[in-house]
Amino acid sequence: MIPWLSDNAPFPPVEHALRTPNGLLAAGGNLSVPRLLDAYRHGIFPWFNPGEPILWWSPDPRMVLIPSEFKISRSLAKVLRNTPYEVRTDTAFEQVMRSCAAPRTNHQGGHHGTWIHEDVIAAYCALHQLGYAHSVEVWMPKKSFQLQIGGETMRQQANDMDSAISTAMSARCPATKLSSCDSPVEWPVVTPGSQRSIAEELELELVGGLYGVCIGHMFYGESMFSNASNASKIALAHLARQLERWQISPSSLDTPCVPCAEPVEASGVPRTGMIDCQMNTPHLASLGAREIPRSEFIARLQELVHCAPITNWQFDTDLFP
Repeated sequence: MIPWLSDNAPFPPVEHALRTPNGLLAAGGNLSVPRLLDAYRHGIFPWFNPGEPILWWSPDPRMVLIPSEFKISRSLAKVLRNTPYEVRTDTAFEQVMRSCAAPRTNHQGGHHGTWIHEDVIAAYCALHQLGYAHSVEVWMPKKSFQLQIGGETMRQQANDMDSAISTAMSARCPATKLSSCDSPVEWPVVTPGSQRSIAEELELELVGGLYGVCIGHMFYGESMFSNASNASKIALAHLARQLERWQISPSSLDTPCVPCAEPVEASGVPRTGMIDCQMNTPHLASLGAREIPRSEFIARLQELVHCAPITNWQFDTDLFP
């Protein structure tokens, strides 16, 4: 049996979680900001289907990704070098959540639902408004777009215009990762660092991304989606690289974490930031994620959540030069 939580009841110790199903700890409670933050600080997350009570989980072992251990395959490295894309953070949080919530096709050609329903979206949008929840977004040129030249409309395929887009976006927006080549096309100027929508200027669309919760140096991944090949991998690669850089360069923080005496835990987990992946999947394992004992996860989490928060959730523009 698992306990039923009233709105103000504390979580039971994670060691009380069931073995089957793995990690089920409690039911009930609510999705308020204080409840969610308390859950994450103790290594607990909500996961439940629409119409069911809120279920709280803390599985053992725990799947984590150490930022420095993210695996970039040859094919992904080629994508990062040659694919026209722009990575943004926190410009379309709710849109990312709703894209993650969209039904997905399974291997049998059918569709399966998602646990990300309206109550969950509202709860995490509230976390986002307070600076705890973040999105990493991948934007790419649309399949086709219109150019107004001399009063005439020209419609061309995006793959025929990659060089023009590359030149324009590289010159206008340094947050964009694109190859460079010359082009006579004159694009509207977009001031670097502005909040102006580049999607409107260059007709980009959101094709992939992820969202999660960040407390201190601990990032709790919640979900990702991809409507274009490798788009979610691009988002995760940038997240891992940026988190790794923030560990190396504490100047981006108000105050850095106090250095630990030992650089590596007995389980082989470096004393750096972590990305919580929650459950083991072959896809995450192929990208470098691995399981660690829950006790080790909780011990590291307690250090990381007390690091000073990242005050400027903006990614560097040279993560993959």
